[in-house]
Parts: sequence; C-alpha cells; structure tokens
Amino acid sequence: MPTQLSPTDFLAAPGLILDVRSPAEHQQGHIPEACCFPLFTNEERTKVGICYKYQGKEAAVELGLAIVGPKLADFVHQAKTLSRDRQVRIHCWRGGMRSNSMAWLLETAGFQVTVLQGGYKAFRRWLRETLGTQQRVLTLGGMTGTGKTTVLQALAIQGEQIIDLEAIANHRGSSYGAFGLPSQPSTEQFENVLAMAWDKLKPQQPVWIEAESRMVGTCRIPDEIFSQMQVAPVFQIERSRTERIAILLEIYGQIDRAELITATERISRRLGGLATQKAVTHIQNGDPAAAIAIVLDYYDKTYQYDLKRRQVPTITVPITGLTATQAATQLIAIAAKVISDSVDRKFSRKGVGSG
Repeated sequence: MPTQLSPTDFLAAPGLILDVRSPAEHQQGHIPEACCFPLFTNEERTKVGICYKYQGKEAAVELGLAIVGPKLADFVHQAKTLSRDRQVRIHCWRGGMRSNSMAWLLETAGFQVTVLQGGYKAFRRWLRETLGTQQRVLTLGGMTGTGKTTVLQALAIQGEQIIDLEAIANHRGSSYGAFGLPSQPSTEQFENVLAMAWDKLKPQQPVWIEAESRMVGTCRIPDEIFSQMQVAPVFQIERSRTERIAILLEIYGQIDRAELITATERISRRLGGLATQKAVTHIQNGDPAAAIAIVLDYYDKTYQYDLKRRQVPTITVPITGLTATQAATQLIAIAAKVISDSVDRKFSRKGVGSG
C-alpha cells in the first residue's frame, strides 16, 4: 500500500504531483504545480457517476474498470515521461478509489508513490486553516497610477515579504485591469495559489499587500485575508498627477482603441454620461492621456471614499520623482519606525496596567 500523507506532509514531500481527477475538476481548482493526470475523462466520469446513482457501487466499479483497463499501459508511459525519477504524489477528490487505483498501478510499475490522505477535499480544509493564520499585514495604498505594483515588487527585491494579489489574480483591479494579462483563474484556484504563498510567510516579519477591494477582477479575496487587510495600517504613496498619467499611459497607451472605449463605457454609470463621452472622444482622437485624466477623477474619488470608510492608521509617503527602488527603501524605513513605535506603546500600556 502507498504511503498516506496529511496535506502538510504531502505538500512538503518530494515528487511530481499527479491530480487524477477529471480535467473539469482540475480546471476548477487544483493544488498549484499539480499535473492533470485524469483517470477518467469528463464524459467517462459522468457515465460512472450516473451508473453509481442508478445501479449502485458494484456496477459503477465494474464500469470504471472496463473504461480504465485499456489505458493502463499508457498511464505508466505518461508517468515515466513526466517523472524521470519515478517519484510521484497522487491525489483525487477524497483520497479514495481513483488515487489508490493509480497508486497501485504506478507502484507496480516501480514508482515511489505517496497519496494525499483525504484528497483534494483535505487540501481545501488545510487551505482554510492556513489562510486563517494571522500575519502582521502592512497595506500599500495609493491612488490609481502611483505605481503600487512596481513598488511592491521593489520591496520584494529588497527582502521584504509581499503578497501580490493582482499577479495571482491576473488582473490589475479596475475596468481596465485585464488588458495584456492571461485569463483569470477561478476564485477557488486564486485561493489555492494564495494559500501556498501565505503558508511560506515568516510570522516574525511583516508582509506587504497592495490595498484592494474585495474583488480583484472576478477573483474574490478570501475573508480570512481580507479581514486582516481591513484593519492593517495603510502606507499611502503619493505621486504627482503628471507622473500618474505618465505611468498609466505607459501601461495602457498602446491598447487597442476599441478595447479602451469598451472598458471606459463599462464605468459610464459611475463616471457620468458627459465625462464618459469626453473620455471616449479623446480615445478616438488618439489622445489617451486626456482620457486617463478624466477617468482618474472617478478612481480618485472612489479610493478616497474607501480609505475614509476603513478608519485605520494612514501613513502618507510622498514619492514624487522617486524610482520604485527608492520608494521601497523609504517605505521600509518608515514602516520599521511605525512598527517600533507601535511595540513601544504596547509595552508602555502593559507597564501602566501592571502597576
């Protein structure tokens, strides 16, 4: 029998991860870096499920064996191609027949195999526990166009812990946020990747997260993380409006005009009919900078409203004229002082209370 491992041990173990669920299940959400290695196709899984429902487990097992039988040699060949060291980790939905059947086959073929106890369902339970782990969160705020993403990346280069929600979601978090990026993952897969990153964080070191609304495109930030972001101090970087327009022009200036117009019209109800028409006209006339200036008014008001509503400590950090690297250096120094002052106040209050 293959070794059965808990999610924590399974994720830390060596070997390629083979997800033997159907392609549709894998597409909906999977352990990051797991290979789709289905025992059944989507159609075959449906047939076995219907058979189980109407004819019972024994009939479903027999049908499954009839479907899988001709594929056995091909499974072994594929596994050898994917895993040169013959070391694999296998999981299905609940750690039942699909994963154990594949494990038996590959062990017979000379592979070293471990199985995820409880399957992908157990991984998702591990995920909820992991996302609930408390971290010292520092949110990186700033109005649209201040270059928060590049500053966040510069923080990482300088050794700071970061969680880049927009990179995980493949979206910049606005009506224009999907341009030039791959399609978004499901919220389930967004959570999977986020949990793996969260699990790697060092609890003694703060983690920087860009200030976001609950939705990043179509991906929803999990409650466990969002609640921590909502009470974290905001380090609000500020650039001149001229710099902001230049930064946004570099990102969006080469986008197809029709796509820019469509994205602008998506926010017309909030932007206002007249402002929308003016922005669209500027885009049509080949002047995206003028359109950006109009749209910024809407995003600035929205950001200011959200910031006031949160009622958390806000530290303003002017970075006009600074590179992302220089801005990151300045943020690190300011954050260290803020954290130090916070710790001093905490101990001071304890000292007074103990008297």
